[in-house]
Amino acid sequence: MNEFDLIEKYFNWKNPGSDTFGVGDDCAIINTTANTQIVTSVDTLIAGVHFSKNTSAGDIAYKALSVNLSDLAAMGATPKYFTLALTLPELNEVWLSEFSKALRRLAAEYQLDLIGGDTTKGDLSITVNIIGEVETGKALLRSGAKVGDLVYVSNTIGDAAYAWQQIQQGIKPSDFYLNRLNRPRPNIKLAQQLVAVAHACIDVSDGLEQDLLHILKRSKVGAKIDLNAIPMSAEVARYVDNTQDWCTVMAGGDDYELCFTVPKTSADALKTIEKNLNIVLTKIGVITKNQDLEIVGLDKACKSYQHF
Repeated sequence: MNEFDLIEKYFNWKNPGSDTFGVGDDCAIINTTANTQIVTSVDTLIAGVHFSKNTSAGDIAYKALSVNLSDLAAMGATPKYFTLALTLPELNEVWLSEFSKALRRLAAEYQLDLIGGDTTKGDLSITVNIIGEVETGKALLRSGAKVGDLVYVSNTIGDAAYAWQQIQQGIKPSDFYLNRLNRPRPNIKLAQQLVAVAHACIDVSDGLEQDLLHILKRSKVGAKIDLNAIPMSAEVARYVDNTQDWCTVMAGGDDYELCFTVPKTSADALKTIEKNLNIVLTKIGVITKNQDLEIVGLDKACKSYQHF
């Protein structure tokens, strides 16, 4: 099997009703609609950095696409298309079949078309470039936070970092924590609801502390966060209580939850969103005038993920 047979067999599919042209040509052709803006992002996952050597092909495929979907969620965008660059150490059809099936299932869930990409031989890595649409002028940005806004996060923080830490220690995490690490759920529906109420938004990928700082820097504001308000799952909460290791929660990353700011008048709207989506949204602090981040209860500096 050569490169072109591989693409044809595992990655040349088309969703029903799709009007795009991509796989099989030199470039993809995308039809855009009036009154919308294109939103695009790219992420690369590398073996040993973003997933362990024992991670299944299905989990790798799911995470590679999901983390890009999370970037679209942070903007309040609707997913439309993606491209895939796949570097493989060898041609393993069992691995490719599992990878392809998981990728296709998640793409179908979000009505997302695969429109092109590339395959090469080398150390295992997966790069996804995702493209979405948002109504003109409605995108959620990092630069919109205002003094007095309340700071919220979705669901729980620290689960994925806790699972990764266990793996590094030779401990097998429970299925719940493995899924939080390997199969994060992109908050697309939440973000689309937040477009009407939020001033600023970011997805938590490199650590809550660092990612919130991105909002503060772009918005030229500060924030005061209550450490004890950070929502945690039961096992992570027990771990922190026993070790006082808040850095795993605040700086571990890989949460792919949303951190966003809203005016105080949006409190009732958030309760409605919680109920409609069966999701938990937790207030963790407030935006301030001083252009720094104060985390009440954290007495040491944490180091969030850095690529270099």
